[in-house]
Amino acid sequence: MSRYEMRGVSAQKEDVHHAISNIDKGIFPNAFCKIVEDYIGNNDSYCNIMHADGAGTKSSLAYLYWKETGDVSVWRGIAQDALVMNLDDIICTGATGPFLLSNTIGRNKHLIPGEVIKEIINGFEECIETMRSFGTDIKFTGGETADVGDLVKTIIIDSTVACRPQRSSIMEVDIKSSDVIVGFSSYGQATYEKSYNAGMGSNGLTSGRHDLLKHDYYTKYPESFDINTNEDYIYSGIFSLTDNLNGTEVNIGQALLSPTRTYAPILNQIFKKNNLKEAIHGIIHCTGGAQTKVMKFLDKPLHIIKDDLLPIPPLFQMIQSTTETSMKEMFEVFNMGHRLEIYCDENIAQELIKISNQFNVEAKIIGRCEKANEKTLTINDISY
Repeated sequence: MSRYEMRGVSAQKEDVHHAISNIDKGIFPNAFCKIVEDYIGNNDSYCNIMHADGAGTKSSLAYLYWKETGDVSVWRGIAQDALVMNLDDIICTGATGPFLLSNTIGRNKHLIPGEVIKEIINGFEECIETMRSFGTDIKFTGGETADVGDLVKTIIIDSTVACRPQRSSIMEVDIKSSDVIVGFSSYGQATYEKSYNAGMGSNGLTSGRHDLLKHDYYTKYPESFDINTNEDYIYSGIFSLTDNLNGTEVNIGQALLSPTRTYAPILNQIFKKNNLKEAIHGIIHCTGGAQTKVMKFLDKPLHIIKDDLLPIPPLFQMIQSTTETSMKEMFEVFNMGHRLEIYCDENIAQELIKISNQFNVEAKIIGRCEKANEKTLTINDISY
């Protein structure tokens, strides 16, 4: 059993996928999100997408950082996490908005005061304004803040995003044997980001914080973890939140809390060029399952080969060297440096890279696809 599973979480969520295996997959069954007919407008030229997700256990880390430093502004980034985890999944279908956003916050009122809620709501508004300035129109429709201290130890922050795109804009995942894979960096500082992003996103935080942070937090903040987890796997690292992350200008807490990067501005520019969109055969947002995510959408016998990845950023290097977690598990839990992949004709790859570079987001061809007897994935000589 992996370290991730020992903490009560799963990179692949096999039981969840089994539970929903018989649910209708919608009118575009191999799209990145479930898409249904235009139930609201009843127009055959349109369709509806509604997607729900959140910041996950990252809110527990924000709680620790806020309590340790008094910096309440960290909650604004958690709002961005909850939004982007929905927005970028939807945009992988080719839909570009406009979007509706609603949020759901469940808090323990004894520990989470109104000032935190205010920062979260302001965070949603701030992220929406930034996205609007880069061509993604989002309308905040409100939401619900529930006091559920009997259920939630600190706070959980989720959101739902919906849109009504034209059916003609939808792209299903239909990867070809001749495709190359363009990877888009999850770290650095994009033109639409205010500071350095360590690349964490909103996946793998259960392991990220427990692997790096020292055991002192176990006694100090019992409300920040699952008491059913073996103590050996709770805050089993050697660092404080405010220790510097080597090779960067941020501390470890700030690195782990880096708001999830959105790729919406980049994809919006790509989709404006029909010659590019037509040569794209799949867009994968590497969230749950990380670098193995593509296998959930691969519906034919192909060998996906990723053998020229972007450099692994300092945060993930530190996690791996500190814990000696196998690289196989690292690639299943963490994005390891890129969280967006485009599978496409080789002749458009350089133009995709050029568009990404305009936003100061590094991109490169990280691999290729080949014919095979069965669907397989190889990452740096590791087979999955």
